[in-house]
Order: sequence, then structure tokens, then C-alpha cells
Amino acid sequence: MHVKRKLVVAISSRALFDLQDSHRMFEEDGIEAYCQYQIEHENEPLNQGTAFPLVKKLLDLNQLGEPRERVEVILLSRNSADTGLRVFNSIQAHNLPITRAAFTNGGSPFRYVEPFGADVFLSSDPNDVASTLKAGFASATMLSSGTSKDSDNQDKLCIAFDGDAVVFSDEAELIYKNQGLTAFADHEVKSAKRPLPGGPFRSMLAALHQIQSEFPVDKSPLRTAIITARSAPAHERVIRTLRAWNIRIDEAVFLGGLPKGEFLRTFGADIFFDDQQGHCDSARQHVPTGHVPSGVANAED
Repeated sequence: MHVKRKLVVAISSRALFDLQDSHRMFEEDGIEAYCQYQIEHENEPLNQGTAFPLVKKLLDLNQLGEPRERVEVILLSRNSADTGLRVFNSIQAHNLPITRAAFTNGGSPFRYVEPFGADVFLSSDPNDVASTLKAGFASATMLSSGTSKDSDNQDKLCIAFDGDAVVFSDEAELIYKNQGLTAFADHEVKSAKRPLPGGPFRSMLAALHQIQSEFPVDKSPLRTAIITARSAPAHERVIRTLRAWNIRIDEAVFLGGLPKGEFLRTFGADIFFDDQQGHCDSARQHVPTGHVPSGVANAED
């Protein structure tokens, strides 16, 4: 009997809850003041953080159709178990079914991504994200956007990805950077029938596809999109790659270099993942955004 795979999402406490003031206290007044503050306020629930709405919608997928654990969310926190009590109390106060966690008392929690079997680690710490990606696992830095979803798809979870260096490898992007647009286009036309290697978020996309496959296409609670700067004729390789992977994408938007923000807002993205900081800064004005510092765009010169 085929066991249906679940999507496992690891998340930091600062991405899940609003800990900006507490983090500022930690940086300005030191760890002892921070710990004392968290203990004194451990029965005061924390407010929602950048990734909270996304996490809530992901966990809600478990209750749809024939209920099962389609998504598991695991907390990875730099807090100690003592100061982390406020975080767990907040999880309970917000009725989030999160039961697994690692508290590392100041150490980087990314090393627990692999033993927990996480498909992705969402964090507010760029260093932890970079370490996770270097270890071979999907990760993104959650960027505050101050936006709320405003679309016809309020009841759906909509997740959008950039293509190269996120879902796919940065093979083509490397050619574009080193040889220019014409060489990139020529290469992609010649390679159109050869699937692209997978990027860091291929596993996450595959897990999302398996969840989608449980529902009729027109009634799925989950929609996915590739929103990429590519244009024709470089579009063909993207389509054929997804076909070779047997992964369904609901929408594919080939922008030919246009800004992505308005298109993401139109799609109604609950989260968008992109490797280029400039694209992320534009996108975050419209939708919640995760920066994926992978590939040639983030390589040190």
C-alpha cells in the first residue's frame, strides 16, 4: 500500500510570532534581560508573525476532504526550553496543532532540519537560512510585508515560486549571468527537451503536488504557480521539466523581465519564494515573501 507523503515545514519562533521587541531587547540589553522578560510574560500570548497566516492555512489542509496529516509544522527555536515556554503557550493560545520542537539555547537550529525530515525551513535569520541551503535543504528568509491577502481566493492556499535557483537549479541562470540574454535563450532552446535539474524547493513542490492530487482540480484548496522572469522561447524547458517530474502547476506566468509584484497580487499568493533580493523587495510590497539565497545570484564575487 502506497503511503501518502506529508509536507514537513520547520519554522523559527521569530517567523511564526512577532518577537521584534523581544529580539531588540536581546540585542540591546543582553540575554539575561531577555530571558527574564520572557519568563515574566510567559502567560501573555505572542502576536502573529510574518509566517503565521501561512502556517495556519497549511495546517488547515489536514482537516479537509478525508482528514489526515497532510502537513506537519515543527518549531525550531534559538530560545532555551525555559524561555521557549512562552512560545509553546502562544502556540496553544492560537490553537495551532504544533507538538514537535527543538530549543537550542542560542545555537543555530538548522541542524535539526534533517533529523526532523523537514522539506523546508522558514526563518527570520538569514544566517540560519544560508546554512540550511548549504546543507542541501530548502530554506527561505521570511520578509515582513505588512500586506494582507486581498483576492478572490481567500479560502485557498496559494503558493508561488520563482523558477531558476528555486524550483530548478541555477544552471540556466549561470549562463545568463556569464554570457548574456542571447546565449541564455539559445541554450534553453537547444536544451528544451532536457529536463532542468532540481533546485532546493523541488521537494516542497512535489509534496504540495501530492496534496493537490487528493482533490479534483477545480475543487483543490491549494493552488501553485511558477512566476518567472523567463519568456518565450525559454518557457518550453520549464513546462517540459515539470511534465517530466510529473508535477502539476496551476498557473505559470512568463514575465520576460516585468516586475512580479502585481502578478503575485493577482494570483493571490500567500507566500512567494525567489532567489533574487531585488525581486523579493518588489514582491514584498504586494505579498508575503521568502528570500532564497541560493544560486549564482547570491554567490560572492
